[in-house]
Amino acid sequence: MSAAADSRPGPHTDVERIPGTVEGLRRSFASGRTRPLAWRREQLKALRAMMVEHGDELVAALQADLGKPVLEALAADVSSVKREASLALRRLRRWTRPERVGWLPIPGRMRVIREPLGVVLIIAPWNYPVQLLLSPLVGALAAGNCALLKPSEVTAHTSERLARLVPRYLDSDAIALVEGGVEETTALLRERWDHIFYTGNGTVARVVMEAAARHLTPVTLELGGKSPCIVDGDVDVRIAARRIAWGKWLNAGQTCIAPDYVLVKREREEELVEELERAVREFYGDDPKATSDYARMVSGRHHRRVTRLLKDGKPAFGGQVDEEDRFVAPTVLRQVAADAEVMSEEIFGPVLPVLPVGSVDEAVEFVNQREKPLALYLFTRDRRVEEDVLARTSSGGACVNGTLLHISVPQLPFGGVGPSGMGAYHGRFSFETFSHRKSVLSRGLRFDPSFLYPPYGRWKTKLAKWLL
Repeated sequence: MSAAADSRPGPHTDVERIPGTVEGLRRSFASGRTRPLAWRREQLKALRAMMVEHGDELVAALQADLGKPVLEALAADVSSVKREASLALRRLRRWTRPERVGWLPIPGRMRVIREPLGVVLIIAPWNYPVQLLLSPLVGALAAGNCALLKPSEVTAHTSERLARLVPRYLDSDAIALVEGGVEETTALLRERWDHIFYTGNGTVARVVMEAAARHLTPVTLELGGKSPCIVDGDVDVRIAARRIAWGKWLNAGQTCIAPDYVLVKREREEELVEELERAVREFYGDDPKATSDYARMVSGRHHRRVTRLLKDGKPAFGGQVDEEDRFVAPTVLRQVAADAEVMSEEIFGPVLPVLPVGSVDEAVEFVNQREKPLALYLFTRDRRVEEDVLARTSSGGACVNGTLLHISVPQLPFGGVGPSGMGAYHGRFSFETFSHRKSVLSRGLRFDPSFLYPPYGRWKTKLAKWLL
């Protein structure tokens, strides 16, 4: 490492090595080593084995970085990667099989062939640093690509573990990992890639897109936004509150699709807030700070940002903070103005504004006046209300009478729309994201009718009109 690099805290890679690393990946891809299905299966099995054999080690790193409960770390980070890899292994032959399409008025055959894009860059965030780095990698490997992985420097313990494990398990000629922060990411974005997969915030996404545009590189952006939760007046409020509380305070609210605010029928507001408080006591006890089932803010900077947002309303419960412990209590805010700071930026923490509305129509209007969210949640017993809300709103995904669960189904594409992202992944959708669908038309050489060629004349034109 260079002297300048050595002076910076946290794990990092010498930026001077990055161009050579990328060039090495390009040579590996050009050699054809990643194209055979046998190689892809070998890498997917190795990735799954890494999760099985070192899952506890990764959980310990997640606890050190985020204070994640063991169960949350296993389910949301480690096990999700195992499930994705297992699904890809089961379906790989089907996904890669040429797809027959259409017909021709002359002998020939048409098909779509999936081919790998080449060398791809995957940049992960800190909130689910294992899942959001390695789940996209499953798709890249299944499609036969080389990949460079960039974990978040904010979760330094997890980054260090992954940097040590990845080259032990995966083909180091085809998969590389670079640690570090802004300097290393900037150096990576100067390189030419065949696809960039970025998960994070909109500000950095614009930097990624600008860098990608220089090489006309396609991008997948998994961003965020303010995911609303609409609560109709006809629901079982206790069940709705438990499901909202689980989705909101998982990982201390540091989830891109966590409910960001609640719009509830005015006559049910008081009851909903009471049930949310009851759910928090059931989940975390009278003192959430004392339980190992509640996570922490990832850093002092993020703690201070979330703490600042508490001033924008009156805490119905919660509101306690401890910067040294990076603790912010599960909090519900009431009396929040629609234009307050807490309602204009993604909270990404355990603070939940609850706003009363007169009707579901008013809630839909409120949502539609803002940017399209990554997720939308609706609680209602009325199927007509469900269909109406889904038809009149736009979001990356939606969940009715639940929260977060749609992200756990690999048969559903996960992605944003508008400012909440572009492109999608999970299951087959990950494979498709990292594949090029090449159209192929094949004809024989024995039959070559002259009516296809000039001069055309009247009878050829008539025949063509009849055939076409």
